[in-house]
Amino acid sequence: MRSLDAAAPALPPDRASGPSPVMTLLVVVATLGILVYAAFLLNPANRGDVIPYALVISAETILVFHALLSMWTILAGQDPRDFAYHRARDGLFGRSASGDRTDWPLSLNGHRVTVDVFVTVYGEDVDVIHRTVAAAMALEGRHRVWVLDDGDSDEVRDLAGALGARYVRRLSSTGAKAGNINHALTLAKGELFVVFDADFVADPSFLHETVPFFVDPKVAFVQTPQVYGNLHTTISKGAGYMQTVFYRFIQPGRNRFNAAFCVGTNVVFRRAAIEDIGGMVTDSKSEDVWTSLHLHERGWRSVYLPIALAVGDAPETIEAYAKQQLRWATGGFEILLTHNPLSPRRTLTADQRIQYFVTATFYLCGITPLLLILVPPMEIYFDLRPVAISISVGQWILFYSGFYVMQIVLAWFTLGSFRWQTLTLATVSFPIYLKAFVNALTARDVGWQATGSRARRSSPFNYIVPQVLFLVFLALTSAVAVWRDWDNGVPTLATAWNVTNTVILAAFVGTAAREARALRKGRRLTPEPVALPEAPREPALVIARPAPLVDARVAAFAPVTVDDAGVTPAPTLTVVPSGRSAATAPAAAAAATSPAVPPAPHHHAPLTVPPVLLGRRARRELAS
Repeated sequence: MRSLDAAAPALPPDRASGPSPVMTLLVVVATLGILVYAAFLLNPANRGDVIPYALVISAETILVFHALLSMWTILAGQDPRDFAYHRARDGLFGRSASGDRTDWPLSLNGHRVTVDVFVTVYGEDVDVIHRTVAAAMALEGRHRVWVLDDGDSDEVRDLAGALGARYVRRLSSTGAKAGNINHALTLAKGELFVVFDADFVADPSFLHETVPFFVDPKVAFVQTPQVYGNLHTTISKGAGYMQTVFYRFIQPGRNRFNAAFCVGTNVVFRRAAIEDIGGMVTDSKSEDVWTSLHLHERGWRSVYLPIALAVGDAPETIEAYAKQQLRWATGGFEILLTHNPLSPRRTLTADQRIQYFVTATFYLCGITPLLLILVPPMEIYFDLRPVAISISVGQWILFYSGFYVMQIVLAWFTLGSFRWQTLTLATVSFPIYLKAFVNALTARDVGWQATGSRARRSSPFNYIVPQVLFLVFLALTSAVAVWRDWDNGVPTLATAWNVTNTVILAAFVGTAAREARALRKGRRLTPEPVALPEAPREPALVIARPAPLVDARVAAFAPVTVDDAGVTPAPTLTVVPSGRSAATAPAAAAAATSPAVPPAPHHHAPLTVPPVLLGRRARRELAS
């Protein structure tokens, strides 16, 4: 059991008090590289043929704009936890008669706070849901857990009952996830409510770290990062690592501008704030960012806490990744086209307008690879160049690397190594984002499917037809380019560029082929789960006053049991004298209070000490 006086978890080293000196230096150098590269492209003397130059300028303008604003946001990062937060955290938990940590009452400013925990379910695997609900039940602090099942599964209903959670099934799934939450709010009456997707397993300290922010009455929600524990496939690694910079650096920087937005899971909302905007936004499948936008327009405050407090699953297949990105990108483009943050009708601060405009246009960066992929073939087939022929290859590489190499260095610093999976997905995802833009432009509805849904999977090639066609085109173009360079006796940058794009697309299509082969043979894409015994509740040593050491060993704790009356806590520490089995725990408990170990006087409050705090000598004596 964690002590009530335990210190708050430290932020990552680079977020404890803003960016680290190394990170600041990298950002400054990267910014200079961006500006120098932009000046090179805009110099009229360097302008090449109109069509390829226009493609490069269009793509690089979007990328440079987002890179500069990302640098600015990163430098603004700071620890959101102030004195009021720490004081509220220290006094958050009260004492319960049972001593069960899940029943500790929560208080802010002397006022008892009620918390509901929503686990949204829509067809995910029952084993995945079981982990999430069990973890939600084990959160420290008094709370109620609700399983919101839009998948209408009797299996999930039985699971919720077995774990002691409340189960809610709607008559219809109108409004998708947002509608599911709005419906639950008509039943649950807590002042705060937590949202977990069905695949995110929370740390027991989740409420302890997030609820204290609500001591500020203007805080509408507290968001924590999405962290993934299933990075086993090319797709899951690429999808997971792509978001690392956002969660480690961009979101913390948005705290400075009160523009951190909800990402749909691992988040705590104030009920009054959601009621103030008429409920979770149901008009978009990206209900999280839309709800955040409406809250900020109403003057509410958001907080992003960059501490990993829940671990979930990244999309493992091309189908899951494509559907996830399509949904997210459509939501962003909807904001740009129907609710432009720069419009004078928006009641946002200047900083918030800029940050939401960045959010709304971010997925345009995913379309830029399409423009850049077309540039080398124009030179290979039509001798059309984006820059003047007087510019040497060395000059081009120098300015180009000033921008792109520094982006790779920043990513390397963030992830600890170069992740080719991220580069691959960033290059080949342009058909998804182009389709999302068309969907938003034509107001076409995007179907909803949870990332970890058990729905029957189809061949990955159903979702990458444009990529396959581009691979064939680029492969043929590379053959032509190599033949041309061989004939001329001079290697060209266009050939190298085109071959690189071909290799990246080939790697992606190869991943799809492996996935399709596994699907045909019924094999798993991820390692088989290892069946481990259920971990017992963490025992605690209760010390009242100095006493003779009892030769003992600690018996295993019984699991929590749930009945109609509520939660029955696991027993406290059981000390079993040598020579007895763990089955005699009740008798051993009585023996532990025999005259050999004098009981604590009534006025002495027991002190809870985690076993890991025992000294080495004490542990050896207990084990002897």
